[in-house]
Amino acid sequence: MNVQEKIRNQITADEVVLYMKGTPQSPQCGFSGATVKLLQACGVQNFSAVDVLADPEIREGIKTYSNWPTVPQLYIKGEFVGGADIVREMYSQGELQKLIDSALTK
Repeated sequence: MNVQEKIRNQITADEVVLYMKGTPQSPQCGFSGATVKLLQACGVQNFSAVDVLADPEIREGIKTYSNWPTVPQLYIKGEFVGGADIVREMYSQGELQKLIDSALTK
């Protein structure tokens, strides 16, 4: 299985998947930590987190997969939502909560 297939499997295995630096319990960058806190503020306690620092192939592959140059990257129901800035903006406008509510109640 190539890295793109592996990523596709990861983002479809769970409702909410976050590619980040570190883990939710121990984020290794401020943007990853902030994104975890925003998910938690929206009531998402259980989500898949993929530590890109643990796998260089995934770290580069996710950027190609999404055509997005930075990490963290949030996926909900297999769809790319965005990076830290987009997630923060969506949260401040109430859009993140709506997206999560609709995705997790279907």
